[in-house]
Amino acid sequence: MTRLPPVPWTARADLAELVAALGPGNLRWVGGAVRDTLLGQPVKDVDAATPLLPEEVQHRLAATGLRSVPTGIAHGTITAVLAEGPVEVTTLRRDVATDGRHATVAFATEWRDDAARRDFTINALYADPVTLEISDYFGGLADLADRRVRFIGDPAERIREDHLRILRYYRFQARFGAELDPAAEAACAELAPTLKGLSRERVAAELLNLLGLSDPASTVARMDKAGVLPIALPERTPDGISLLSQVIAWEQAHAIAPDPLRRLAALLPADVRLADGAAARLRLSTAQRKRLSKAAGRGGDDAMDARALAYRLGMAEALDQMALTGGDPAPIVGWTVPAFPLKGGAIIARGIQAGPDVARILRMAEDRWVAEGFPDAGRATQLLEASIADAKIA
Repeated sequence: MTRLPPVPWTARADLAELVAALGPGNLRWVGGAVRDTLLGQPVKDVDAATPLLPEEVQHRLAATGLRSVPTGIAHGTITAVLAEGPVEVTTLRRDVATDGRHATVAFATEWRDDAARRDFTINALYADPVTLEISDYFGGLADLADRRVRFIGDPAERIREDHLRILRYYRFQARFGAELDPAAEAACAELAPTLKGLSRERVAAELLNLLGLSDPASTVARMDKAGVLPIALPERTPDGISLLSQVIAWEQAHAIAPDPLRRLAALLPADVRLADGAAARLRLSTAQRKRLSKAAGRGGDDAMDARALAYRLGMAEALDQMALTGGDPAPIVGWTVPAFPLKGGAIIARGIQAGPDVARILRMAEDRWVAEGFPDAGRATQLLEASIADAKIA
């Protein structure tokens, strides 16, 4: 019998309180916490499954003084608010009907029924909170050992139930997989057109999650070859995969953390209008759209040094530009972008009337300050005096 190794999270006192509140045999840890612990990877969130109905979970938690929030009660999820972090407790479920986007579920009483509705075998591993024994209904332990991401049951059928599983497959394969599953690869290619029926937000979230992994370049290349990427990201360029690989290599060479938005920019054309259109289609935030647009305008500031670029565009935007063009980020790594030490009041105090001239002089002084490498306030004042003299105010 395989057991979870005794790691810190399994010994949490607040989790023991949760287990005691629900009663013997009424809770098992499931999903990512179990999978990642078996892989020796850090665990971020702990999720639990229970045969108890949501209302009974709430009642038992309240009876023992534990607070809960009905975060997804319609789907059986109650969040237990614990001292060391929240835990989602979800009633066992089975699918009644699916349409590729949404599922109608019914509560179940058998652990295997709950496991059968999960996407991949490595995500359907349950651990007893007391003995730490693993319940494996579909060969997930063997797949984990082989680093293989495999659908539970027929891949095509599982994808037809939820089209987003295509993108989830590639994300999990990029993160955990070493050995490819031919049946999964074929099903994803065959059913790639079904991605068109998904919300743009869900597609964007999965793409960014994938691109945020350590090195997803080979996976993205397979997605492109299989016809998945052209549907998920029709704006991609023919040389985008190659540029993505270069950006990843640049990040690794300079010890810069992976950035999914920067990597998305590598896949998109160096065309502000087209990049902005892709961001809008994916329903990205305003800040994300602006950043992608700046990245698409790469090369227009070639004459500007790294610190000036960071000051003018922003730190993340400057790193984007350098990653996409192969620049050296050393001057700005660990550097804090300074604030220009002067305001318009300093100009007005010298007898110049408020208005356009003040803004023009301030820009002149700021440009000189940036060109000199951000000197101290004393030197900034000298540059202001020179700018006033050169402005030749009538």
